[in-house]
Amino acid sequence: MIVIRAATVADAGAIAAIYSPFVSAGTVSFETDPPDTRAMRSRMEASKGLYPWLVATNGEEDGVLGYAYAGPFRDRPAYAWVVETSIYLAGDAQRRGVGRLLYEALIDTLRAQGFTQAIGVVTLPNDASIRLHEQVGFRRAGVYREIGYKMGRWIDVGFWQCELNDSRVPPLGPRPFSEVGLVRD
Repeated sequence: MIVIRAATVADAGAIAAIYSPFVSAGTVSFETDPPDTRAMRSRMEASKGLYPWLVATNGEEDGVLGYAYAGPFRDRPAYAWVVETSIYLAGDAQRRGVGRLLYEALIDTLRAQGFTQAIGVVTLPNDASIRLHEQVGFRRAGVYREIGYKMGRWIDVGFWQCELNDSRVPPLGPRPFSEVGLVRD
């Protein structure tokens, strides 16, 4: 049974372990040194209760299968209603529907918080990630050609955009995740 819940700092070690192969063995992440538990905990705490971090588990204490989170898209105040999303799954959790459940929960939560747009960033080629993004409502927004250099080659990066809520004038401020909590429709 897959359980989606809010991540806690106690999950930082499992999250770091899931993320590590994406950093060290591939081009999905442009980081070159996998963050350890302490670094991941710091990233989670940096969300300051505004941005959600979610985990998918197998219902057991040590069974984190994947995680998804949102963070600021850009630092300028005009972007306060836009988030950048990320999702990573353990190898044995891929292609089992876990990613879709996790990403849908993240999108539902961001909508409830009042964010207007979510941006997914995908290194290319990555058909599985593109398919997942499009299954949960993202649409292709553009590509930066040969923008990252890793593992001896230049890599394109695609941007996928998901409208979360209508853009209001004036906009209402996004509600913190700490107030809204996990939302699943």
